[in-house]
Amino acid sequence: MHEETISVLIIEDDADAANIYKQFTDQMERFRVVATASSGEQALQLLKVIQPQLLLLDVFLPDMNGIDLLREIRKQYRGIDVILITAANDTETVSEAIRGGAFGYLVKPIIVDKLIATLKEYEIVRGQLHQEQVVNQDKIDVYFRKNQQSALIEEVPKETYPKGIDKHTLKLVRATVQEMQGSLSADELSRQVGISYSTMRRYLEYLVSLEEMEVEIFYGNVGRPERKYKRTVK
Repeated sequence: MHEETISVLIIEDDADAANIYKQFTDQMERFRVVATASSGEQALQLLKVIQPQLLLLDVFLPDMNGIDLLREIRKQYRGIDVILITAANDTETVSEAIRGGAFGYLVKPIIVDKLIATLKEYEIVRGQLHQEQVVNQDKIDVYFRKNQQSALIEEVPKETYPKGIDKHTLKLVRATVQEMQGSLSADELSRQVGISYSTMRRYLEYLVSLEEMEVEIFYGNVGRPERKYKRTVK
């Protein structure tokens, strides 16, 4: 399966901050920073030449407010996604970011792990939406993060995860598992979710440890036995 490269434009007037975002974004396998802009006008000029899949956008720019820039980008380039990275943490700015359709909102000073996790979540959701023409309600809830919102409202204790298990990826795997008919291999499921075989195998074995899935061993005429997974019937 071909995995697209996600092109990124960073719009940030602090050169040091822009370099940090670029460094860690470029370290991720499927992301590539194609340009940086230090002002809103510079960003708009760049967008006439390149249309990246994702913008990392600051709110406090020297020539305009990032929220105003977000609105302008939405008018002209509806297919570009945006993650806001800003020191602005007032509710009005956050509300406008939500109305403007921002995928994520990170408050400075940035925690690098949070930036990486947000980019990874974006990669997974983008891959899912590009692969499938229809989705069920469980996956829609994951995309709109309604489960996270409910957890905040109800103050449900957070589930803890072992090393290598990300809660957002786990939600998508679980949503895919809910649609399974019969038994599937880790390779088949990895193509459905849009993650690597080794990553999918790790998540499936984790679900097996939770008794949410079962393993079936199939012996063919040649080669190694094949492990297939099915939902546990309770």
